[in-house]
Amino acid sequence: MKIGVFDSGIGGKAIAEMIAQDFPDAEILYVHDADHVPYGGRQKDEIISLTETALQPLLQNTCDVIVLACNTATAAAIDYLRETYPQQHFIGLEPMIKPAATLTKTGIIAVCATPYTLSSERYLRLKKDYASAITVLEPDCGEWATMIEHSAVDNATIERTITDVLSKNADVIVLACTHYHWIKDEIIEMTAGKATVIDPSEAISRRVAELLR
Repeated sequence: MKIGVFDSGIGGKAIAEMIAQDFPDAEILYVHDADHVPYGGRQKDEIISLTETALQPLLQNTCDVIVLACNTATAAAIDYLRETYPQQHFIGLEPMIKPAATLTKTGIIAVCATPYTLSSERYLRLKKDYASAITVLEPDCGEWATMIEHSAVDNATIERTITDVLSKNADVIVLACTHYHWIKDEIIEMTAGKATVIDPSEAISRRVAELLR
């Protein structure tokens, strides 16, 4: 069994490692596009083109399933990829709006995501379907992926964002970019127990298992 994992940068590495633990008998193929990271500030057509090009090694290796471990690539390209490669199984990552809406007690959540994800049709549809009755804060996290990719995280910048959404009574924080997985522990600490921090990484292996069955 071959499972392919793609991300624009280092964010998907953690996803690949987690899948390798959950599927020890599988061959895990991981590709990224460090030459063009981050994707979050690019236009849809460019993201589709970059994603399709980067995925070629996985497509040529006949993976049983390919995980787009990138919220931005999922939002921009997964519909195109499913139409273009109908025999290939794709799993994408999407912001966890539904679980966040279920978890919140204050009726206010914060979604930390790239600019493209926040403006995408898929994200707007998720908000309409699951968050119409709550307030969704969308702080500016445009530089986070670049900082993480280059190991130049400015904790003060991150903390200002977290403090701001907490001051607005958000009690659930959604990490909607796999790069942010690398600073999840720091963000949890910054919340000081005032908010629940969620990301989709834990659900990926379950979805892989469902598809393979």
